[in-house]
Amino acid sequence: MTQPNIVLPGPVETALGLLEHAGFEAWVVGGCTRDALLGGAPKDWDITTSALPAETLSVFSDFRTIETGLQHGTVAVLLDGMLLEITTYRVDGTYKDSRHPDEVTFTRSIGEDLARRDFTMNAIAYSPARGYEDLYGGASDIEAHLIRCVGDPETRFTEDALRILRALRFSSVLGFAIEERTASAIHALKERILHVAWERISAEVLQLLCGKDVYRVLQDYRDVFAVLFPELEPCFDFPQNNPWHIYDVYTHIAHSVESIAPEPALRLTMLLHDIGKPETYFTDDRGIGHFYGHPKRSAQLAEAIVHRLRLSSAMQQEVCTLVEYHDYPVEPSEPVLLRRLHKFGPATLRHLLLVKRADCLAQNPEKTGADLDKLSTIEHMLDVLLKKEPAFRVADLAISGGDLITLGMRPGPQLGAFLESILEAVMAGELPNDREALLAYVRDKGMKP
Repeated sequence: MTQPNIVLPGPVETALGLLEHAGFEAWVVGGCTRDALLGGAPKDWDITTSALPAETLSVFSDFRTIETGLQHGTVAVLLDGMLLEITTYRVDGTYKDSRHPDEVTFTRSIGEDLARRDFTMNAIAYSPARGYEDLYGGASDIEAHLIRCVGDPETRFTEDALRILRALRFSSVLGFAIEERTASAIHALKERILHVAWERISAEVLQLLCGKDVYRVLQDYRDVFAVLFPELEPCFDFPQNNPWHIYDVYTHIAHSVESIAPEPALRLTMLLHDIGKPETYFTDDRGIGHFYGHPKRSAQLAEAIVHRLRLSSAMQQEVCTLVEYHDYPVEPSEPVLLRRLHKFGPATLRHLLLVKRADCLAQNPEKTGADLDKLSTIEHMLDVLLKKEPAFRVADLAISGGDLITLGMRPGPQLGAFLESILEAVMAGELPNDREALLAYVRDKGMKP
C-alpha cells in the first residue's frame, strides 16, 4: 500500500526532533501509526526511542516530566499542553502471569523493540527523518484487512492473554479478518483469558460488542465467549421451535446485538437478554416451543455477569432492568406510556423500546412487521408526550406532601401511598394536574388527621 507521510501534532514533531537532534532515534509507533495508515485521526501518540530513560530525561530537562513508568522505560513529558509517553526500545522477559513481563531489557535496536509487539499492524514505526520501519508486513496486512500476530501466535498469546481479546476487538471494530494461524492459536489458548483481570476483560468486551462486525466475531469465536460467559453456552444451537423465530437462541442473540445502537449498555443487554431461555423451554401439545419466565431468569444470570465484569453500579442496574423487562408490554396509549414512564423513567424507557426493536429485528421477518410498526408509533407518541412535560412522578404533581399535611394528614407511609393514588388518577386522565382541582379532590376525600 502507499505509505503517506503522517501529519504529526506539533508537540509530537517537536519531541521527535529534540531526540533526533540529541543523537537518538525516535519514532511514533503502534496504534497511532496504524490509525494514520487507515486514514483515521489517531487519538494517542506513542513515541519510542533509542534513548535510555535517563537520557530521555536529560533531553527534556527543560520540560515537565513524570517518571512513573521508568522501570518499563517510559517517561511522560508535558510539551505545549500535550502529555506524551516516550518509551525506550525494549525486549520483554518472561510473562509468568500471562499479562505483564517479569522484567524488561532496554535495547538500542528498533527491530528488537518491534519484535515484542502483538500484531503486525501495531508493529509499524514512523519517523519524519527516517520514514517507515515495517519489518513484519503490517502495512500489507492493513491493506488486506488482516490481523496477524508478530512472530509465533501461540507465543504472543501465552505471553499476554489479553491479546486474544484485543484481536477479537480489532476484528469487530475494524472489520478485519483474523489470519488462520492467529485464529487457531486463539481457539487453542482461549482458557488463558481467565488469567486476565476482569477490569481489562470488561474494557475489551464492551468495545468489541460495539464493533461493526460484531455478529461475525460472536459466531466465529463463540467458544471464546463461552470461556468468559459460560451462561451463554447452553444457547449454542438451541432450537426455538417457534414460528416467530428462524434462528437458534444464540444466533438470535448475535443478530440482536448487531441490530441495536452501538452503545455498551445496549449491546451488552442484547447479548444477555435471552440467556435464560434454555432453562425455561418447554414444548406445548402442538410441538411449539415456549420460554415463559425467561426474562426474569435471564436477568438473574445477567446480574452475576455484570458484577463479574466490574461494571459501574448504574450500568449494572440499567442492563439488568432492560434484560428483565425486554418482553414487558408497552402499548401506543398515553395512559400506558405514562405508567411506563413512572416505572422506568424517560431514558430507560427509550432504551427499552430500542431493545424491543432489536429483539424483533432478530426474529422471523415475516412475523414482526406489525410489531416494528407499533414500536415506531410508540416512539413517536413518546416524543410528543414528553414535549408536554406530563406528570409521571409524584414530584410532578401540582400538590405535595406538605399540602396534604396542611389539610390534616399525618406524615408517614399512608401519605405517600395517597400521593401515588393521586398520580395514578392523573396519569389515567381521571384528574387534571391542576393544583386547585387536586386540592378539591383531597378535600372531597375527607382526609382526617
